[in-house]
Amino acid sequence: MTRLPAQHLLVVVAAPSGAGKTSLCEWAVTAVPGLVHSVSHTTRSPRPDEVQGRDYYFVDEPTFRAMADRGEFAEWAIVHGHLYGTSCTVLEGHFAAGQDVILDIDTQGAAILRERYPEGVFVFIVPPSWEALEQRLRLRHSDTETDIRRRLERAREEVRHYAEYQYVIVNAGFAQAGEELKAIILAERRRSLRVAMGFLGV
Repeated sequence: MTRLPAQHLLVVVAAPSGAGKTSLCEWAVTAVPGLVHSVSHTTRSPRPDEVQGRDYYFVDEPTFRAMADRGEFAEWAIVHGHLYGTSCTVLEGHFAAGQDVILDIDTQGAAILRERYPEGVFVFIVPPSWEALEQRLRLRHSDTETDIRRRLERAREEVRHYAEYQYVIVNAGFAQAGEELKAIILAERRRSLRVAMGFLGV
C-alpha cells in the first residue's frame, strides 16, 4: 500500500474496451483545472490518430518487460494480447508538481491500483447496452472481427465487478457522462481528508 500525498487526488477510470473511458478522461482535464491525464505505456501499435506521448508511450516488449523487472510500474497487465502499464515516475512527477491525476485503465490495472492506492477514487464506465458497445467498437475500424468478439466477451466479465468501484457512470451520451465525471472529481476534492485548513490556523 502506498499513501497518496496529502490533499492530492488520484482518479482511476476503468471500463470495458470501447465504453469511452479515454475520451472522458481527456475531456475532464479540459474541464477541471489542476487535473492532468496520466499517459500509460503500451506495447501495442499506435492507431492512426494516436500520438506518442499524448495517447500512450509506445514501446517494444523487451523495453516494457525490462521496466517491469526494475519495478518501474505502479501496475501493469496483459490486455488483449498487449502489455499496458502505469509508470511510477510519471505519477510521482504529477504529484510533485501539485497536480491531481486522472488515468484510464483496464480492470486488471484498476484492481492493482486499488490495493496500492486505497485512498484513490475509482470510477467504472459502462455502455448503455451491449449493442451500443459493439457499435462503438466497430466504428473504431481498428479491430478485426475476432478482436471485437474477444473484447465483448471480456466486457461481460468486467461488468460483473462494477460494485468494486465507488462510482458507476452509464455513458449513454458523452456530454452527460462527462458532467457526471466532473461532478465526482469536484466533490472528491472537497472531502475533508483533501482540504488544507491552514488558512484558518487549523
